[in-house]
Amino acid sequence: MSLVTAAYSILAGNAEGPIVALSEGLSLWGGVDPATGRIIDVHHPQHGVGLSGAVVMMPTTRGSCSGSGVLLDLLLAGKGPATLIFTEPEEVATLGALVALEMFEIALPVLRLPEPVFAEIAARSHAHILPDAIAAMGLSIPIVPMPAAPLTLTAGDEALLSGAEGEAAMQAMRIVIATARQQGAGALVDVSRAHIDGCIYAGPANLVFAETMEAKGARVRVPTTMNAISVDRENWRQQRVPSTFGEPAARLADAYVRMGCKPTFTCAPYLLEHPPGFGETIGWSESNAVIFANSVLGARTAKHPDFLDFCIAITGRAPLVGPFLDEERRARVVIDIDLGNNADASAWPLVGYLAGLAAPDRIPLLRGLAKATPRRDDLKALCAAFGTTSAAPMLHVEGVTPEAANAAPPDATRIALTRMDLIEGWRRLNDGPHKIDLVAIGSPHASLDECRSLAALLDGKSRHPDITAIVTAGRHVIAMAEADGTRAILRASGVDVIPDLCWCSISRPVFPPDAATVMTNSGKYAHYGPGLSGCTVRLGALQDCVDAIVSGSVPARLPEWLR
Repeated sequence: MSLVTAAYSILAGNAEGPIVALSEGLSLWGGVDPATGRIIDVHHPQHGVGLSGAVVMMPTTRGSCSGSGVLLDLLLAGKGPATLIFTEPEEVATLGALVALEMFEIALPVLRLPEPVFAEIAARSHAHILPDAIAAMGLSIPIVPMPAAPLTLTAGDEALLSGAEGEAAMQAMRIVIATARQQGAGALVDVSRAHIDGCIYAGPANLVFAETMEAKGARVRVPTTMNAISVDRENWRQQRVPSTFGEPAARLADAYVRMGCKPTFTCAPYLLEHPPGFGETIGWSESNAVIFANSVLGARTAKHPDFLDFCIAITGRAPLVGPFLDEERRARVVIDIDLGNNADASAWPLVGYLAGLAAPDRIPLLRGLAKATPRRDDLKALCAAFGTTSAAPMLHVEGVTPEAANAAPPDATRIALTRMDLIEGWRRLNDGPHKIDLVAIGSPHASLDECRSLAALLDGKSRHPDITAIVTAGRHVIAMAEADGTRAILRASGVDVIPDLCWCSISRPVFPPDAATVMTNSGKYAHYGPGLSGCTVRLGALQDCVDAIVSGSVPARLPEWLR
């Protein structure tokens, strides 16, 4: 057997299984079915491949912070992978494996390999993972501990770790510290607020985690908002959501509220009153919210996985790594975008989606966009779409975002997104049957301005009888839309505005059971929607959505700014 350079052990364990080598990163949430372990992301090259029992290899994960919950679900159900092997730093799936070990004594080996060795193992069909080596059909790779920088803890950290403030705070601090060591942090940092993503009921694991922490006496110690949940909390029974889903989903939300979280139930917490300020250190989860906070607001937060977000809320402390540090906020790639003239709101989800594909693991500086004078909702759409295809925690837009001026070093890689790239990208996301069954607005949650724009474009026209049209929005936005008459206008046109849940957590029958083709103006939902719903999901401009609502049909077409 030949001996090659070493693999780093992130989490130790023994395992064996067939090798499944993925050609690109994958979001476990929205990309893997937690019931079967199969890849459901229709845009992924290995769509349909099963991961259960496999030695899964990929560069890193991407997309949603909720992947940690999906991995824990798989492990608790006995359908998890045998091992995870990455070439790059990875935090979301690793956190799910850490929680499985810390709280449920389930060991999943997690390893990191340099690329040449990664490629050698990926070419094999089967591997054994031992405490000190990977054995893969004639190839032996020694496993060594991941080098760790000294981690400095304060007296307050030590007190939490010793159990001085209860079992839950001790457990949470253990998870925060273990994560910090894996990430190479030298210290922890105070956060002023937190946002919890793990309140979505993606499966039993999220509920088991929350109720276990509540039983241990968990309480948040910083102001903590909550993400969209999986049901309309007050109306799910009237909406005929099955109790087998509605009850655990509601229990999950209620558990976090009892532990001190605010029932904001929105995936767009930056739309709430008093958003984070420039330079404020926060502990947020939810990929679009993290990217918007870092990029547009200039606040500082890592892209914290589910479960770690709540541990940060309990302790008020986060690993001092990544976007908390000046150097880690710099761009590593410059993307020049040939946007042309007269770009409208439909440009932003497209650009974000393609920029994420071009920079799947690096912070980009986007150039050529300032002339389009993006509004807050445009940047919201940009960040959300970028977060589906990239693992990076932020982006910069030259002439627009607050830290863009000196974001890119002279040696940054340069990439161009041409006019043809934009046209081909739009055609790929816009393609599908002309007949539309459902129009989906609000991924992330719609703002008041977006609700008003939809109402203005409808201009009193009524919904086609074969169409369902739904806007999801936060309670605070819906209250304002109710007060100024916008919700009544939408209701008169046959558009439902639903609180609490969002398109990435909606379930049937709130999602129409017979729908086959969906039109959305969200790049995020155009990506995740097919895997989550089993439907064809077409990206369109807001005008396309209105045309679908009124006529029931929209041909595949370029927006005017791309013609």
